[in-house]
Amino acid sequence: MFEKGDRVRVDIPDRDDPDFQYHREQGEIEKVIEDAAGQETGDERDSRLFRVELDSGETQDFRWRDLRPI
Repeated sequence: MFEKGDRVRVDIPDRDDPDFQYHREQGEIEKVIEDAAGQETGDERDSRLFRVELDSGETQDFRWRDLRPI
C-alpha cells in the first residue's frame, strides 16, 4: 500500500470516469486519510484516501485502485 512521500502515477483509463482528466498524471502522496469506505465496500483497502500533489501543482484525492507506483 502507499505511504506519504511515495511517487505515484494516476491510472484511470475509463473516459466515463469523472477523474479521467488525471489519467497518467504523476505526483507525490502528501497525506493518507482514513475513512469508513471499507465498511461499505467490504474491502479494507478502500478505507484509505490518498491526497496526491500532482506535478502540475494541483492537489487531488484518489483511492488505491486509481494509483500505480512509479
